[in-house]
Amino acid sequence: MAASDAVKPFSTAETQRILHRLQQPAVFMNMTCDWPALQWTAEHLSVCLSDKLIRFRLGRKEEINSKNGVLMKTGLVDAPLFETQCSYVEAELEHFLCWTRGQCGTDVGPFSEFSYSEYWAYADYKYIAMLFQDQPFMFEDVKWSDFGFEGRNGRESTLWIGTEGANTPCHLDSYGCNLVLQVQGRKRWHLFPPEDSSKLYPTRIPYEESSVFSQVDVLHPDLRRFPDFQRARVHVVTLQPGQVLYVPRHWWHYVESVDPVTVSVNSWIELEADDVARVSEAVTKAVVCAMKSDDNPDDWLNPTEEGVASHNENMQYLNLAITACAQRQKNLCSSQLTQDPRDARPAKRDSSGQIRKNIESIRDSAPFSVPFGPNLISVRCQQDDSTETRETTPKDEEVKSSRNRGGKSLEDFAVSSDAAQRTEADTKHKRTPGLTQCGSCDCSDGTSSEDLEDSIITTNDLLDCLVHPDVISRVTELLLERHTGTQRTSAPSQL
Repeated sequence: MAASDAVKPFSTAETQRILHRLQQPAVFMNMTCDWPALQWTAEHLSVCLSDKLIRFRLGRKEEINSKNGVLMKTGLVDAPLFETQCSYVEAELEHFLCWTRGQCGTDVGPFSEFSYSEYWAYADYKYIAMLFQDQPFMFEDVKWSDFGFEGRNGRESTLWIGTEGANTPCHLDSYGCNLVLQVQGRKRWHLFPPEDSSKLYPTRIPYEESSVFSQVDVLHPDLRRFPDFQRARVHVVTLQPGQVLYVPRHWWHYVESVDPVTVSVNSWIELEADDVARVSEAVTKAVVCAMKSDDNPDDWLNPTEEGVASHNENMQYLNLAITACAQRQKNLCSSQLTQDPRDARPAKRDSSGQIRKNIESIRDSAPFSVPFGPNLISVRCQQDDSTETRETTPKDEEVKSSRNRGGKSLEDFAVSSDAAQRTEADTKHKRTPGLTQCGSCDCSDGTSSEDLEDSIITTNDLLDCLVHPDVISRVTELLLERHTGTQRTSAPSQL
């Protein structure tokens, strides 16, 4: 461990302290040079996985969606391509690679039904523990222990393999924070802070536990339907091989592959706040399933979910979540009465006998400044930068290797967001005085008959209100109060 720390810019203890203090996304450089996982190219994984079938999600590079029975291109209607609207195949990685090389026939397996020039493909959310259950030694290739998470490796990680254009719809994760290693190719991340959640127009349809989706196509926003989005603060970074991106809790993100083949590995890190979030998610699931039970699940249930649970099952899950959360809070209160909060967790020591620190157990007992520089790049919002900073910030969105950054100031190591892509649209779509925002549309006194037809409340509209993050937060608070018989001083926030 000591030898490994010596060649890395940050020790495990330093990295934990950094993660505890970081309030915005950041890119770690030169932390993974000795990770065997950097050899996990699609070609290498194809050999390791041999004939194992993997599920791929496919979407048109200019997707045609159906809305109200009319076919329209995504680029024109500015609607996100959700996973419920994609096609799916199960294929070997070798089939996938042959397809990306332009081969055809039996060499590409089920990809033969899709033109590579028209479609992108994505093997996303693939749990490494399941992919390599017969090769557990592969887990050790991923070394999250270098970031201070003792014993954490590929077993607690997921794998993502895609082609250029493959993307994940803009969403936030209800649980934990996120560490992402880029292995092959580049991926561009568009990130938004939790404070901008209302500007992202959250929705739970399609429903997926722990994922809150945005109704906005962040690359081509419809500012007539979503006017507040123009005030959302986007942070953009293009992640390159060997780099690790830290995504703080509840940061929204849209992710797109920008090279012919990309591979990345991520791990969601559990946080104490997840106890309350699980109650909120259980409430959301019970409401959504109850109201959508008569509808075709293919239209509202994300393919990552394993069927629709019964109301009784959902209530059992809710009660378990409430009990676990209340018990955790009770244990924490007991610990605070008997010992210093800084010592609430059992001490773990490394090979040198030093106490290991957990990301949430590091306190503000000593002054600490996050060491941004060539080995830790802040993903900053351009709207918040000063004129002077903008002039010194690299125009290119990519985080370049620190080897080429000699003699730069700290400002030069900040990654600029790309707000220019919306400037022209913003000037064309100013909010009209007298309009009052209502859900995802605007209503005015001069409403036409066509507008009235569009404003009919649907089940999904009602659900967007019932499971709105603010509503769910208050319901969660009331349920915990009812269970514990005590008044909480502040509402647990889902977002």
